[in-house]
Amino acid sequence: MTSPLDARDTQAPAAREADLMARLPRALATALAAPGWVRHLGEVDPKEIASREALARLPVLRKSDLPDLHRAEPPFGGLVPGHPADYARLFASPGPIFEAEGLEPDPWNAARALKAAGFGCGDVVLNTFSYHLTPGGFILDSGARAAGCAVIPAGPGNTEQQLQVIHAYRPSGYTGTPDFLKILLDAADAAGVDASSITKALVSGAAFPPSLQQAFAARGIAGYQAYAVAEVGIVAYETPAREGLVVSEDLIVEIVKPGTGDPVPDGDVGEVVVTSLNSRHPMIRLALGDLSAIMPGPSPCGRTNTRIKGWMGRADQTAKVKGMFVRPEQVAEIGRRHPELHRLRLVITRRDETDAMTLKAEVYGGASELHDAVAATLQAVTKLKGAVELVPQGSLPNDGKIIADERVY
Repeated sequence: MTSPLDARDTQAPAAREADLMARLPRALATALAAPGWVRHLGEVDPKEIASREALARLPVLRKSDLPDLHRAEPPFGGLVPGHPADYARLFASPGPIFEAEGLEPDPWNAARALKAAGFGCGDVVLNTFSYHLTPGGFILDSGARAAGCAVIPAGPGNTEQQLQVIHAYRPSGYTGTPDFLKILLDAADAAGVDASSITKALVSGAAFPPSLQQAFAARGIAGYQAYAVAEVGIVAYETPAREGLVVSEDLIVEIVKPGTGDPVPDGDVGEVVVTSLNSRHPMIRLALGDLSAIMPGPSPCGRTNTRIKGWMGRADQTAKVKGMFVRPEQVAEIGRRHPELHRLRLVITRRDETDAMTLKAEVYGGASELHDAVAATLQAVTKLKGAVELVPQGSLPNDGKIIADERVY
């Protein structure tokens, strides 16, 4: 096991859960000091929200809705308590989505992920995430310094100057996208620059396939990935066990059925929903639009927090059929109206040069008499006719896909 950041990395899961649930009402009360959360959550008593079951009854806030909220009530849509001057840095990500950085030494909780990847005192880190308006550069910069590292604020691009910096400072660590690390290494080879000082990397923002991990390992670089979003910082991070991603401390992560806020059983694929207990800027049930699943048991590396499988695709599977939008929320509504159904999957194809859709539904006990009722509900909810195929329980893939658009034009 790489060095933990602190004792919380290895605390008993029951103690961690008790701490999170004790802090949840305070975080909710802080959020409700902002008018946007009052509008979103409605009448809620924070003292009554002290369990995962109670939290799951609150509505989710979709990350995809933030740009419209921020435009309607700049800068933060009424979702950030206090005044912009109360924060250390202010950002504007594409969308636009506006974010505020807190005053803590590691406001984005990145140090824990860096320590898990082997970073620490004595390391010099080449940070190639952008420092311009978006928070990526500062997320890793503050985390690296909190972990005891010196940071080169390189930002992305400008490969020639990056090689000069590598030659001069001999950084031992890299933070940035995996793609840009490959570009730098290839450029160093072509220019005859020795980049062998880089032996560790924490990457994010792009896919990190096994082939690229192996290519880095062949050069003596141990590369790990982190799952991060601008609203809460590091959500989860990889460890030397390389079995899923460990959830960051101070976060409550739920996996819910796409299009709903309903938690799915552990192991089922669904949408990632995050609640941050940040004392200054909490975030309540933010639906990130990404798919993942809870993994059983603690990590073999010794860290005890919940693990997720990592990024498994996008949850926003909205499709247009015959000029009408069909959304995962509508498929979920069909399931609510027919509790005899288990997993649902709406498959969209082309037939005779026109759109066609088939709702495949797992049925408890093979209740074939449901067919006509489900077909009627499908038409009532989507305003479109479609076929219904009732299938045995367990026959549909557990991949979180609610709408499968299989059209080929």
